[in-house]
Amino acid sequence: MGALSQRERKRLEVMMACERNARERGFRAIAGLDEVGRGPLAGPVVAAACILPEGALIEGIDDSKKLLPSDRSLIYQKILSDPHIEYGIGIIDAKEIDRINILQASLLAMTIAISRLQQQPDFLLIDGNKRPPTPIPGEAIVKGDSLSQSIAAAAIIAKEMRDQLMQAYHEQWPQYQFASHKGYATEEHLLAIQEYGPCPIHRMSFEPLKSLFVNEVQLDLFGKLS
Repeated sequence: MGALSQRERKRLEVMMACERNARERGFRAIAGLDEVGRGPLAGPVVAAACILPEGALIEGIDDSKKLLPSDRSLIYQKILSDPHIEYGIGIIDAKEIDRINILQASLLAMTIAISRLQQQPDFLLIDGNKRPPTPIPGEAIVKGDSLSQSIAAAAIIAKEMRDQLMQAYHEQWPQYQFASHKGYATEEHLLAIQEYGPCPIHRMSFEPLKSLFVNEVQLDLFGKLS
């Protein structure tokens, strides 16, 4: 990419305000944290942690939901190919989500992502209003992926990684069309569940799967008793 425009540089400098504030307090290894996949009916929740070098300005980076898929993919490749950027990824599958609930699964995925960084961060910038259970100091920032470059980088990594996983699941179970809806409760997905039933990556603790599953168990039990 070429030199940054004055407007883009100014925008990115604003997105580094949280990181600068942490550095002014003496912190150096500042990790942005975000997760993707809390709402879908199928697939894992994926979290990423990302440490950007001081002064880093990544052209085009923003809230991953605002980016075109092609632009997000380019920024993802740029992040992963930069040897000065550290990242870690945490993945919690559907069965574990059902066992511990989606909030705890999201926080656990973040904890795993932190553990997979090359260096232990000394400060965390976390998207949202919940913090993972870690003694590392940090700050939870609502809509942080639009306010912090480190969080935005983590969000893009998590989003791209989860999309790749859902593409692989699509190839394994093409009848559900996971590649198009990524496990979210679209009409297409709900119709596929009605026709084929759940597969191993569906979250059975989520509605409407939970009610359907309970009804199936009750019917099966009733049939055995009768």
